[in-house]
Formats: sequence, structure tokens, C-alpha cells
Amino acid sequence: MQYIDEYRNKKLVLAVAGEIRKVSTKEITLMEVCGGHTMAIHRFGLQAVLPPNIHLLSGPGCPVCVSSQHFIDTAIAYCDIPDAIITTYGDLIRVPGSISSLEKEKAGGHDIRIVYSVLEAVEIAKNHPTKPVFFLGIGFETTAPATAAAIVQAKKERIGNFFVLSAHKVMPPALMALIEDGVGIDGFIAPGHVSAITGSAIYDDVVTSGRLGVVISGFEPVDILQSVLMLVNQYEYGNPKVEIQYRRIVHPQGNKIAQDLLSQVFELKDDRWRGLGVIPDSGLKIRKDFCEFDAENRFPVSVPEQADPAGCICGSILRGLKTPNDCGLFGTTCTPSDPVGACMVSAEGTCATFYKYRS
Repeated sequence: MQYIDEYRNKKLVLAVAGEIRKVSTKEITLMEVCGGHTMAIHRFGLQAVLPPNIHLLSGPGCPVCVSSQHFIDTAIAYCDIPDAIITTYGDLIRVPGSISSLEKEKAGGHDIRIVYSVLEAVEIAKNHPTKPVFFLGIGFETTAPATAAAIVQAKKERIGNFFVLSAHKVMPPALMALIEDGVGIDGFIAPGHVSAITGSAIYDDVVTSGRLGVVISGFEPVDILQSVLMLVNQYEYGNPKVEIQYRRIVHPQGNKIAQDLLSQVFELKDDRWRGLGVIPDSGLKIRKDFCEFDAENRFPVSVPEQADPAGCICGSILRGLKTPNDCGLFGTTCTPSDPVGACMVSAEGTCATFYKYRS
């Protein structure tokens, strides 16, 4: 197939769903760990064509959602640095911190700018050489290479006022943390974009240590249902393994150029995840060779730990323990126009997706 409408063809969707019904005999719970998959599942109503013994859970696949409240509070603290310019991707600006948000700080007069590429932040730094320009680096292995490339470019051009506050994370430790935490999962629908960078080997520990199957999936209805079929086959026959459904994009070796950039600029660190706490070796820290661009190194700030908003269960939703429908704030106190928690902010957030497609 070559065109997107082929992957949305109703007859083909129902045919794949029929194959799943033929094979699936056991209760099985599969977790998707990509906000794009969560949106597609609900947008196209895929749960409705699956047999009732197959359960789909949304996991920690939204980069905005898993960024900790501590990170948001740190970014807000940087607003008070004299002449600071804060640059960020659009979704992050509305995520509530403990007492404010970047959106509120911008309304209060701080210079906070939405960028569509980290290279825009580099250009802003070049055009304002006397002002510190901070880029809030969020996202998994998908977006981290672009941040690494920007840091390399800034070093090459000797741009001394560009700094990155890194909340970049890597996916496999979070999957293992969910398994070790005893969350009832029988297989993972793995993120296609992340895997296009990393390749498939990063999930080997999930199979060997966690004894769960992993299928790397595309984002269209046929992609996701075919991935479910592959995981069901693995589970029914007791043969967990890593498979690639999204072969038109993902290759086993991944993107070597992007991988080299990541290893050149970043190293692993223990990092905070909303709902999951501190996970060892799950974050990306800027290496000493590029420490002049590390915001935490150049501008250390002390931010106290704060509890999550009262009543918000975003953390439990990210762990797959609850759904938005279990939250007393969902759709009433907490809406996309007035979010209480991070899961309602991003277009890839589980709460935002449930709200949009709740009918």
C-alpha cells in the first residue's frame, strides 16, 4: 500500500479485525506508549471493532505529559533571570506548574516564545546576543536528536547565550518500570517515531527480562490493528518477541546519524517522570564537552518539590492504572480550555484525547 486512504479502508480494517477475532481466545491487555497511537485508537474507534477480551491501555507516551511538575517549575523560575527569553514547543506553554504556568508568565510580561524548531531558538539567540535564550528540551528519542544538532551548531558558531534545559527522555526504562511496578500488561504497542531513530533492539530487555511482546506500530487504523494481531499471536502461542509492523518507516538498525548525534551530545541520567517518579538512566543530560549550553549547569536554580494538583490522577493514567473516566475532575473542573493536569493539555494527552472523542 502507498496511500494513506488505503490504511483507512473500512473493508481492510474489518478484515484485520476479523482475523484478530479468529485468533484471540485469552484475556489480553495491550498498552500503547505513544500519544499518536492513543489519538488514532480513539479517533477511529478501534476498540469497538476488537473482541471484548482485548483491552487497550494508554501509557506514558505523551512527552509533554510525562515532563515532571518540577521541570515546569524550573522553567518558570528561569523567567525571572534578567532579560531571559524562554523558547518552547507550543503544548508545553499551558502545562500547569505548582503555582503558575508559562502561559501565565507570558501574560504577566515575561518573554516566552513558541518555536516550531529548536533551530528557531538558536536564531533568536543569534539575534539577541546580550540576552540569555533558553530552550526547553522535551520529548523522547524522536526530538532529542534535533536538540543535539542545535547544540552542535551553537558550539560551531560560538553562540554563547543559547542554553538548553533538558527534559529529554528515553523510552525503554519507562517500559521496564511499568513491568516492575506490576502494572497488568501483556504486550506493548511501541512508538513508531521513536523506533525510527533507535531501531528495534532497544526493546530486547522488555522481551528477555519482562517476558512481554513488543510490536512497533504505524499510526493508521490498519497499522494499529495489524500490530494488535501480531501481539495476540505472540500471546496466544507464548512467543514474546520484538516485531516491526511499521516497516515502511522503521528499520532494525534505526537512524545511525541521529544516534551518533545523541551519543555525542547527551548521556544518560536518572530523571523524573510524572506519575512514575525517578527512573534510573531514563533521561538525557548534556555531556561535559557541551556543558556551556546546559542551562542547569550555567543557571542553577532551587525549586522546592510540590504535590500534584488535588484530585488530579494524571500520574495514575500515565501508568495505565486508571483512565480519564475515573477522574472526578475530568470534563468538569478539568477541560482543554482550563486544564488542571498535564494529560489534558497536550493534543497527545490521554485526557485530551478522551475529552475530544468522548461521544
